[in-house]
Amino acid sequence: MTFTSDLPPASGLLTRLDRLAAPIETIASYGAGLAIFALMVLGAAQIILRSVFNLPIAGYIDMVYLIMPAIALLGTAYCQRLGAHIRMELLIGFLHGRMLWLTEIVATALAMAIIGVLTVYGWDHFMRSITLGDTTIDSEFIVWPSKLLVPAAFALWFVRLFIQLVGSIRMFIDPSLEPVGVVLRHDAHELAHEEIVEAFGEDVTETGGRK
Repeated sequence: MTFTSDLPPASGLLTRLDRLAAPIETIASYGAGLAIFALMVLGAAQIILRSVFNLPIAGYIDMVYLIMPAIALLGTAYCQRLGAHIRMELLIGFLHGRMLWLTEIVATALAMAIIGVLTVYGWDHFMRSITLGDTTIDSEFIVWPSKLLVPAAFALWFVRLFIQLVGSIRMFIDPSLEPVGVVLRHDAHELAHEEIVEAFGEDVTETGGRK
């Protein structure tokens, strides 16, 4: 992603929205990571307690059921920002200029339509869960906090898609502008370089020295 302070005034609002959404997406992705860690600890504890002490954790399956939405959905907007979702680049890899951004506009608009519908239906399921007092079958844990994560994560994903849509439209109008809020394609060398810089905090040469 591109974050710059010297962008043209027309992109100022988009830049601010991009910078506002980014930390929220990062925090949500940390939440997904914590959920994965909690599930690992819970699974290890279940195995040890059941195998060694014959004392399985009561409601273990229900706990896994409640944790799964956080694991599956909280990191989606963050991945969208980084372009980490699976993208069919066999075709768009040959596109450049306005044709590339037109393809991004169509794909992003379709994704927004799908995520928008899922957000609405996810909210409906959340409200139904509260109204009915929905609980898990075995231990009767309340379900609505877990179901609330679904529309919340989809809504955050929808905002990120909106940012990318506006950014793609902006680039379609004038491809010479500085990209804002869009995913930029990188070849294998560029991706490897970015991973090295992220891992070591500086560039590392092929001979093992540091610049």
